[in-house]
Amino acid sequence: MKPFTRLSGLVCPIDRSNVDTDAIIPKQFLKSIARSGYGPYLFDEWRYTDHGEPGMDCTHRPKKPDFVLNQPRYQGAQILLARENFGCGSSREHAPWAIENYGFRVIIAPSFADIFFANTYKNGVLPIVAASDVVDRLFQECAASEGYSLDVDLAAQTVTSPSGFSFKFDITPQRKHCLANGLDEIGLTLVHADEIRAFEARSKSAQPWFFA
Repeated sequence: MKPFTRLSGLVCPIDRSNVDTDAIIPKQFLKSIARSGYGPYLFDEWRYTDHGEPGMDCTHRPKKPDFVLNQPRYQGAQILLARENFGCGSSREHAPWAIENYGFRVIIAPSFADIFFANTYKNGVLPIVAASDVVDRLFQECAASEGYSLDVDLAAQTVTSPSGFSFKFDITPQRKHCLANGLDEIGLTLVHADEIRAFEARSKSAQPWFFA
């Protein structure tokens, strides 16, 4: 998992409430359990006019020009701005995989579905809960300014806009530590690999019958 400390990134607005995980990555793409390769299929049904299937080359697929991910001004965006209850629906971890694979490292919304919220952290994406009036202001500033970007500072737990507007966000110390160091739950366990091996060696010596 890639560490996250600070990001100054272009913002892409998804001005819809209750965006569910089937919209984020449709069900036909769940056939694979690999954690990569989903970026081209992010918001597949909103993004393309044809039906997407795993393994398709998306280079020449017909796109819907009015969808934000297809608009030139939002190419290369790393911060996704969304509305209430983002990531609702099924608990598929493919949704944060697709978001991260596309290139987004931050999602800002007034609220998230609980399981999706937890899964984003495990995949190197920072979900930021902001008050509705704050999100409204960000949407307005983004619409008014092409190339609109935000500065997200994990250490300070702040988001700052080009206008100088800034707000704080909450994050637990453990999640903050894991993001800053690029650790998912497996990585967090492997930090203690030497201690685990030492414990196994002591157990094998003291209770050899368990290992016969």
